[in-house]
Amino acid sequence: MKIKTLDIPGITFLAPLAGITNLPFRQLVKTCGAAVVCSEMVSAKGIFYHSKKTVTLLHTHEDERPLSVQIFGSDPESMGKAAAFIDQAGTADILDINFGCSVKKVVKQGAGVALMRDPKRSEQIIRAVRQSTTLPFTIKIRSGWDASGDQALTIAKIAADHGVDAIAMHPRTASQGFKGHADWSRIKRLKHEIGLPVIGNGDIKTPEDAVRMIEETGCDAVMVGRGAMVNPFLLSQIEALITTGNYKHPSPQDIFRKMEALIHMYVDYFGEETACKMLRGRLSWFIKGLPGASAFRRALSRLDSMENAIALIKKYKDQYYQC
Repeated sequence: MKIKTLDIPGITFLAPLAGITNLPFRQLVKTCGAAVVCSEMVSAKGIFYHSKKTVTLLHTHEDERPLSVQIFGSDPESMGKAAAFIDQAGTADILDINFGCSVKKVVKQGAGVALMRDPKRSEQIIRAVRQSTTLPFTIKIRSGWDASGDQALTIAKIAADHGVDAIAMHPRTASQGFKGHADWSRIKRLKHEIGLPVIGNGDIKTPEDAVRMIEETGCDAVMVGRGAMVNPFLLSQIEALITTGNYKHPSPQDIFRKMEALIHMYVDYFGEETACKMLRGRLSWFIKGLPGASAFRRALSRLDSMENAIALIKKYKDQYYQC
C-alpha cells in the first residue's frame, strides 16, 4: 500500500487512542508487527500555544517509524500552524486529522466528529492543513453524525478534492460512540464512491475479522484500536494471515516478555511512580481470559514499584505456567 509517496510496509495500522497510544505503547506494538502506528490525538491549539503537555505528546522515536501523528481542532489557522510545526519537526511520516472523536469535551469545541456537521469549516481546515505540509495527509472519520451516512461521503469528497491522500473510517455514528456494531457496509460504500485508499476500522478483534473486512468492503488496509490493547500481537497475526494464510498464537512466554518490556519502557519514559499507576490498568489487558486473571488484576491495583511489577509477573508465571 502507498499513501502519497510513502510506501507502507504492510496493511495494518494501530489506531490513535487518547491516553493509550503513547510512545512506549506504540513502540511495543511496533515490535509486535504493526505496519504503521498512530499517536494519541494532539490538540492543534496546544501546539499553536506551545503547551508543554501537548508538545510532550509529539515525542517520537526512530524505531516506531512509519508514524502517523493525529491532530484535532476546529480553527483552520491553528490547524494549519500545527501541521506546519509537525512537518518542520521531521518526526512524522503521515499527518492525520481527527473527524471522529465523539467525546463531549471535544465535540463542544466543534472538533472531532462535530466537524462532520460543518462541511464549510471542514473544507477550510483541510485546505489550511494541506497548504501547510507536504507530508502524506489522511483524515479519520466516522460514518456520520447521524445514521444517514451522508456526512461521511460529503466530507470524504471534500477531502478528495483538496489533497487528502487516504481516509480511515470507523463506521459508527457520533451517538453510538463504541456501542453497537460497526456497519462495515459504510466502508464499502466509501471505497466505491471515493478514489482514494481507504483504511477500515471497527470491530476487528481477530485476524479473521480483518480478512473478512477486506473481503466485504474492498478496503486497502485495516486499523486496529481496542483489539490491540488486549492483544498487541494482533496486527502481526493479521499480516501473517493475509500473506501466508496462517498465523501463530502468542505463547504465555511471549505475552509475559511483552509485559516485562512494557514495564521497562513505561518506567524509562514516565518515571516509576507515574508508570506504576498507568500500568495497573494496562498490564491487565494482556491476561484477559487467562487463568487467574482476576487475582492478577487485584494485585495490580496495588502496584507501586517496577520491582513489584516484575515480581508479580514472575509469581503469576510460576503459579500457572512454570515458565
